Amino acid sequence: MRIAVLDDDRLLLEMMERVIQEMGNTCQLYETGQACLQDLRRETFDMLIVDWELPDTSGPEVATWTRQELGPDLPILIVTLRSEETDIVHGLHSGADDFMSKPLRVAEFKARVAALLRRAYPASTEEVQQFGPYRLDRTTLTVHFGEEAIALTHREFSLALLLFQNPGRLMSRDYLREAIWGQNAEVLSRTLDTHISRLRQQLQLRPGAQYAITAVYGLGYRLDALGSTTAPVQDTELPA
Repeated sequence: MRIAVLDDDRLLLEMMERVIQEMGNTCQLYETGQACLQDLRRETFDMLIVDWELPDTSGPEVATWTRQELGPDLPILIVTLRSEETDIVHGLHSGADDFMSKPLRVAEFKARVAALLRRAYPASTEEVQQFGPYRLDRTTLTVHFGEEAIALTHREFSLALLLFQNPGRLMSRDYLREAIWGQNAEVLSRTLDTHISRLRQQLQLRPGAQYAITAVYGLGYRLDALGSTTAPVQDTELPA
């Protein structure tokens, strides 16, 4: 999972980064609301952790903006020195999902982050998952579509599954590269484009089918649900 953390306390930022990475997640750190909001507009994150008191805004204001601009799904945890009931209520009403008082206790912090991610992204243990007319089989890395059984590489299958599990969600190029190739992998931009192109062609994820992969210029890709087609769309030649 990819988590954005906004706090003007550098030492606390580094502590949260270390804990989040120990949990197996990646982390992007911000010390100002402006920098964080700028990236939230064009990047993809699975969770937002935000301090209340910031030099250019406040945690509740960031939470409110996030809900208005990005919708209800992104888990938000507010961390703060405040502990009064009125502050907790205000933070939750602003759009936060949870509230934690400083100084942070590491074990509790881990548990709250894990709980928010678990609720927002329930892990599926099913070996076969159905998305409309597409049936994805983890054991064979195969996508069944109509009468076809399409074998994919491991990365192609992982990318297809990620897209199908997040319909309508715009995912940035960096997010997709980290999710499929790993945080430290050096992957050329065209490598992702090539994988997307192959999925479009192999699974017919294009306009006219039930699902289509949409490229959003300068941002990333999104899988859109378009119609109710239940069988592969056959390529036909136009009459001369």
